[in-house]
Amino acid sequence: MQLHRRTVLALALATGLAAPSVAIAQDSDTIKIGVLATLEGAFTVLGEDGLRGAMTAVDENNGEVAGKKIEIVRGSSDASPDSAVQAARKLVEQEGVKVLVGPLSGDEGIAIKEYAKTQPDVTFLNGTSAAQDTTLREPAENFFRFSTDGAQWMAGLGEYAFNEKGYRNVATVAEDYSFPYTQVFGFMAEFCKEGGKVPSKSWVPIGNKDYSSVIATIPADVDAIYVALGGADAVNFLSQYQQAGGTAPLIGGSITVDQTVLTSKGRIHDILIGTPSAGPIADSLDTPAWNAFVEDYKKQDGAFPSPSLFAHGYYVNMKALLAALEEVNGDVSDGGEKLRAALSDLTVDTPTGEVSVDDNRNAIANIYITEVAEREDGTLYNKLVETVEQVNQTLGIPQDEFMALGQVSRDNPSCE
Repeated sequence: MQLHRRTVLALALATGLAAPSVAIAQDSDTIKIGVLATLEGAFTVLGEDGLRGAMTAVDENNGEVAGKKIEIVRGSSDASPDSAVQAARKLVEQEGVKVLVGPLSGDEGIAIKEYAKTQPDVTFLNGTSAAQDTTLREPAENFFRFSTDGAQWMAGLGEYAFNEKGYRNVATVAEDYSFPYTQVFGFMAEFCKEGGKVPSKSWVPIGNKDYSSVIATIPADVDAIYVALGGADAVNFLSQYQQAGGTAPLIGGSITVDQTVLTSKGRIHDILIGTPSAGPIADSLDTPAWNAFVEDYKKQDGAFPSPSLFAHGYYVNMKALLAALEEVNGDVSDGGEKLRAALSDLTVDTPTGEVSVDDNRNAIANIYITEVAEREDGTLYNKLVETVEQVNQTLGIPQDEFMALGQVSRDNPSCE
């Protein structure tokens, strides 16, 4: 392939048509797509399932789009912004990909958004990164997110916790970076508006092993603990909280009760039953589109009993990309301009409902309130409680009022 690329470039130079994007577009009948996932560190299991989701979409297309073979080039990060940018640079600047799907986690997404601004001829689609500011503030014209953000994922949960569960005082424990800030923001925006109080917030680093000091600071009289931890961090905290004799009910951040955690072994199984949460998927969603997606996903090596939200997010973004590539006949020789126009106008029918993007290229989609339940075979799943239709990034609040709430952070919002 490299030899052929050089040959095409030489011909282009000889005929006065020396434009790098033209040379790559005419390189072969193959479309090369970069997929960036977190395959190292505490979120490895999450990244592996994200890849399964992306490949489920590719397999649905029989590995082809617009009559061309799809070549997937994988990049790996450890959930840190530096490693994500390094992996993206390799995919774009060494492998020559013109379209890239990823990354997985919050700070990575903000870093890739900034990197996208330096690569205007490359089109980026999110994986599952869900930090609010990836698209809400200073977005990149060539970065699309068809998978909603972490505050959107919390739509309806704050009201549910207050009105249905009767919780009035809730402590929070979350990882210390942009995505958990966004999740806590989304939960508290509703919960505090209803009259709820949050007497303590604990922020912990990714990959933390010892939660004893965190557990010691949780007030004894709270009605529940809102936990926004993922992967091994969620398992470690929940196990240690139970071992320490903690009995407060839990409220789950979206990835805390995801299949990547629900399939963990040990007594964590009993702790999680009945935990309310919300997010972009519900395991018990009983629609033909969801059931077909589950069956297709389960054909991937190492698949969980039900797709995680990471599999779902990568699937939705890859599905949108393939639909747009089909519309432009796989042609990105104009620096991706036509492809991005197609993505901007695209409405995708997904396993969880219709998805479109707003002016900042962020998804408007359904969100599902769930509770963890147990199947007859003993496995855990997220049982659908309620669907919140077509949630936008400002949670239905007028844009100017939403922006006035300020940037998500450790301290914003508060119930004061």
